[in-house]
Amino acid sequence: MKFSADKHSHKIEQTFFLHTKEDELKQVDLSSEEKAYVKKVYKEKSSSRVSLNRYSEQLHIVLINIKDKKEFEISEAARLSGNQALALLKQGEHKSIRIKSLSKEIKPQDFAEGMALGSYQFLKYFSDKAKMKSKLEEIIVEGASKQEIQDLQSCWDGVSTARDLVNEPVNFLTAEQLAKEAAKAGEKYGFKVEILNKKKIEALKMGGLLAVNKGSQDPPTFTIMEYKPAKAVNKKPLVLVGKGVVYDTGGLSLKPTANSMDSMKSDMGGAAAVIGAMISASSAKLPVHIIGLVPATDNRPGEKAYTPGDVITMYDGSTVEVLNTDAEGRMLLADALAYAKKYDPELVIDLATLTGAAAIAIGKYGVVAMGNVEDKKFKPLETAGNEVYERLVRFPFWDEYNDLLKSPIADVKNIGGREAGAITAGKFLERFTDYPYVHLDIAGPAFLAAKHGYRAKGGTGVGVRLLYNYIKNLK
Repeated sequence: MKFSADKHSHKIEQTFFLHTKEDELKQVDLSSEEKAYVKKVYKEKSSSRVSLNRYSEQLHIVLINIKDKKEFEISEAARLSGNQALALLKQGEHKSIRIKSLSKEIKPQDFAEGMALGSYQFLKYFSDKAKMKSKLEEIIVEGASKQEIQDLQSCWDGVSTARDLVNEPVNFLTAEQLAKEAAKAGEKYGFKVEILNKKKIEALKMGGLLAVNKGSQDPPTFTIMEYKPAKAVNKKPLVLVGKGVVYDTGGLSLKPTANSMDSMKSDMGGAAAVIGAMISASSAKLPVHIIGLVPATDNRPGEKAYTPGDVITMYDGSTVEVLNTDAEGRMLLADALAYAKKYDPELVIDLATLTGAAAIAIGKYGVVAMGNVEDKKFKPLETAGNEVYERLVRFPFWDEYNDLLKSPIADVKNIGGREAGAITAGKFLERFTDYPYVHLDIAGPAFLAAKHGYRAKGGTGVGVRLLYNYIKNLK
């Protein structure tokens, strides 16, 4: 998808006019018959969208309800309206459309974003994809600034890549392939990528990542991405860590049913979000030094798989008693978080489809967040989440939760039981940090069984827009 503010020389056959009040339609040159038709539809309340066919062009009048909404809720209403308006294009062959807002309250770029995200398709494995492919290729956002167009394009590039990665099956997207995809993105968008192979991971003694990988026939990878602009606003880097479990069977603690595994290709949603965020930030040339870390493997019950009862020595030298091999994400994330210490980071944010407990707690409607940062440092991340409607729900992070992780034979055990499962997972990870830290559990919204608004069925790319919005506002 391409975004532009230009009207171009060629004729645009589809234009969407956005408004919140009827009198705003005075800005559109409508005939008396067209005005009467719009009023009739609105009076009958049969639709909030009216299409006017002028043969050579189509005008779509879109009414957006903003009553009693906060600013960020108005933006979301516009995105949802943009997604719904896609239905008006289903019968068309139009490659370009134009969007113009008649209201000061409605940002046309929000409508455009919802339309673009809602139009996403993953067609790689269809044999006749040409018939299924959406014709929409360009969205012209009249009145948008150069920066607003850049934001749209950068977010689209990051989110669409993240969605593609999550939707890829493991028979293509192994840990090695995930690393290669990160390298391709780095070459295309302008950030450095270093890939550590199994020998290097063994030399570093990353026990958590190696333990999870023991049941697999494919080697693990550890991908290091860095975007460092010449005049970065941060003296210390922002480090993003993404869980890269490309497929999760649960290992020897096998998941209970077959259908509890059918979406487990998505267990690298955190890694996809980090790669997507690196793409978005570097393509927009944001003045922030960012490092992305992705430990990756699949988790299978192979003949050498790690077992419940094992004690694993981690990268930082501490020991972990493994009581459940399906709590594998925290094992490889722990090594990555300990490795992040070498960068003396200003802040580390990890993203992971980590616990069913987080998904059960708040569902697909938000992201579970926790960490040891002060409220004043957490607030900008929370604000960024609201603005893009990837809302954060901050869970308590009290030290008492550490009691649930005490082991009789090792420094810590890898699960704390059913009680406060999302929080004890975060507290486990915190043990491997010595810097300001935020943990984002994206298990609920990362992969959907059905489309939800402009969030696609399958991989949603959650986290990319949140991180981009947060990073672009760092000072």
